[in-house]
Amino acid sequence: MPKPPKIPESVLVVIHTPELDVLLIERADREGFWQSVTGSKERVDEPIAETAIREVAEETGIVIGGDLVPSDALVDWHHHIEFEIFSTWRHRYAEGVTHNIEHWFSLQVPERLEVTLAPLEHTAHLWLRWQEAAERCFSWSNRDAILQLPQRVKERCR
Repeated sequence: MPKPPKIPESVLVVIHTPELDVLLIERADREGFWQSVTGSKERVDEPIAETAIREVAEETGIVIGGDLVPSDALVDWHHHIEFEIFSTWRHRYAEGVTHNIEHWFSLQVPERLEVTLAPLEHTAHLWLRWQEAAERCFSWSNRDAILQLPQRVKERCR
């Protein structure tokens, strides 16, 4: 049975430490393509915060809602963008779907945690200072989100 088409609504979760070290993961299907956690809704009615929590656990093994990473460490930026899906990945969506809506989140973890990658999705991970992490990302939206991180964290601390 073929996989159902992807839902063109996704999350981007920038995982970072209090010192603004950012976790990047390398795509298994594209060597050198570094990114934050991303992923699409599994169901149209899946709440977007649930998508973020699920994707973080699936892609990194980091469980949100425990002692190490409490639920309030996940911050919904209440910001989304719409972008054209790279032609390389359009076959995963229903025919005629060309754009995706991406919701931005951040997740503060207490330190540079060890992660457990989903081997079919990612092959390596790095913790980098936020500026270097932004430079390493292949996606303009991921780069922009990381560049906004210092201000977003500052605003949350007020």
